[in-house]
Amino acid sequence: MEKFNELIQSAKPVLVDFYAEWCGPCQMLGPILAEVAAENSSFKVAKINVDEESALAERFGVMNIPTLAVFKEGKIVNSSVGVISKEAIVDLVK
Repeated sequence: MEKFNELIQSAKPVLVDFYAEWCGPCQMLGPILAEVAAENSSFKVAKINVDEESALAERFGVMNIPTLAVFKEGKIVNSSVGVISKEAIVDLVK
């Protein structure tokens, strides 16, 4: 939890993927997020396994997965549920 708090207090925006290993759509989104992370240095990308970090998922109201949440200055400023395109992910962070 402490590491997560440090992460979302980052000077850069942070895109957090709330996912689970058993989730098919989450597995589809994984490679897309890896590409986004490799191609964009203006923000950070993090993954949170909701099965291992259920308290974090609950804290941020994650009801469905995959959920992408954009944090700026420690607060969620944008989010999306489900699989979206690489372009839509980048637009989510802007």
